[in-house]
Amino acid sequence: MTPRKVLQPVLKMKVDELFLCWFSQPATQLILKDCLRRIKNEEKTELRNGDSGNSKNERFAATNSDSKQSVLGDVRLPLSFSPPQLSTTLPLSTSSSSRKVSNVKGARRSSGTRVVQAKKEETLPPSLSQTIPTFYFPRGCPKEKVNIDAVIAKIERTFSQFPNERATLDDMGKVAKACECPLYWKGPLFYCAGGERTGYVSVHKFVAMWRKILQTCYDDAAKFVHLLMNPGCNYLVQEDFIPFLQDVVNSHPGLSFLKEASEFHSRYITTVIQRIFYTVNRSWSGKITCNELRKSNFLQNVALLEEEADINQLTEYFSYEHFYVIYCKFWELDTDHDLYIDRKDLARHNDHAISSRMIERIFSGAVTRGRKAQKDGKISYADFVWFLISEEDKKTPTSIEYWFRCMDLDGDGVLSMYELEYFYEEQCQKLDNMAIEPLPFEDCLCQMLDLVKPQYEGKITLHDLKRCKLTNVFFDTFFNIEKYLDHEQKDQFSMLRDGEGESQELSDWEKYAAEEYDILVAEEAASDQWNDGYEAELNPVDHQKANVLKYQMEKRPFFEMPSHLADVDLDEYDYEEDFE
Repeated sequence: MTPRKVLQPVLKMKVDELFLCWFSQPATQLILKDCLRRIKNEEKTELRNGDSGNSKNERFAATNSDSKQSVLGDVRLPLSFSPPQLSTTLPLSTSSSSRKVSNVKGARRSSGTRVVQAKKEETLPPSLSQTIPTFYFPRGCPKEKVNIDAVIAKIERTFSQFPNERATLDDMGKVAKACECPLYWKGPLFYCAGGERTGYVSVHKFVAMWRKILQTCYDDAAKFVHLLMNPGCNYLVQEDFIPFLQDVVNSHPGLSFLKEASEFHSRYITTVIQRIFYTVNRSWSGKITCNELRKSNFLQNVALLEEEADINQLTEYFSYEHFYVIYCKFWELDTDHDLYIDRKDLARHNDHAISSRMIERIFSGAVTRGRKAQKDGKISYADFVWFLISEEDKKTPTSIEYWFRCMDLDGDGVLSMYELEYFYEEQCQKLDNMAIEPLPFEDCLCQMLDLVKPQYEGKITLHDLKRCKLTNVFFDTFFNIEKYLDHEQKDQFSMLRDGEGESQELSDWEKYAAEEYDILVAEEAASDQWNDGYEAELNPVDHQKANVLKYQMEKRPFFEMPSHLADVDLDEYDYEEDFE
């Protein structure tokens, strides 16, 4: 006989999640309170009605016990005893007892019949499955008053303004407004309706597509996922964002200068995609679900694209300055400019500040998606985006998970004292080479335990680190020598006060990106003044009109790359290998 199939761990977690979601609903609480009240009120009546039945049951139990004693006596039966063997092992003089047993069986059947009849006469409450309200809405909670026909009529009036009632991609901004969507949903609306194949969208095809979405998707997150996802999927992968972001690059006024540098469209798009998954994809699955998108602020940032002409003000995902800093840092390490770096390249980051043991962990596949790291010992530009953001801001949930995965050598979900000592040993060696006496590991361990305050003695969990307000100090102590020395020169209480006061200000990553961008601009300005001589003074008006961003695009050396890199486009990236 095949064993019964048990719940898989992932399925059990989903069942628990659904139960907790249902249990926390206010309507569920009212139903449970009502059921408890009815149970308490009916308990006394059931006891009073059950007195006569109890006396009968007592007499039945007494008779049954007497019969058992007369039949079995003091004989102890083995565990393998079964009722069919009773007739062969008992003596013939037990006929009276067998009649008693039959009478008992008859009494048991008659009493059971009475109970069933009594239950049939009672009025049963409706089953719970009929009274529990729907609480799980994977595509958003349905809205009571949505006039779909009115929305469709508005869309048809908008299409009537176009020749032959066909809308091109340039016309989709008006259509998006008719659909009551943000402006930059125009690209996904166009491509979902099949506009990419024909170059236009007819009113009938678009209305059929949008009516289906309105009938099945009830909030912005579900609609956005439906517009971008592949057929048959209910999630978004990284490739799904490429058409949407390409339309943003082509049409946003803050990125108009990129039209003259089309070879860098794919670099910018890759950076934005990695930042989206870094922030939104909290499950690290590489698949963004409606629930993850609903809990994030990504759609709010997409709506701000219409209101904010300066793309650099949208620092969480779309900032070009942030892309500029990330790509410059990668370009400095990528000496052969093949868009991949190895261990030696990454070790040069920040003047060899990262320990070699941590670099080995990064290349081990603990935090990288592609197979390139395991096959050829290299990581892609996409992996570097995750590394740099995590390195410069160790207080965000994703960065804490990033470094926790790297430090958890055995993958048991906790950081043991052995693992901490393993990384601290190299720090001590570096301090010795710098003629600095390192702190003994036992003393360092006491400081870190006091800093983190783990819930369980002798091990640090991910939850412990997320509760800690100085996780950057903890991680830097074990694998970043430069930042560790900086922390040692500061007062711990002052750092704690600074961390509490920075909750409403810029994040560590935003501060780093702003400082690095200013440095890059200053270096480029000095280089241009040296190379151009007095040409900058001959055209002061042109320099005043040009903004800093466009100025950097035209003058930055890495934009004047060899011709073979100018042919790089979106098809260059093998996303299946890099992002699985």
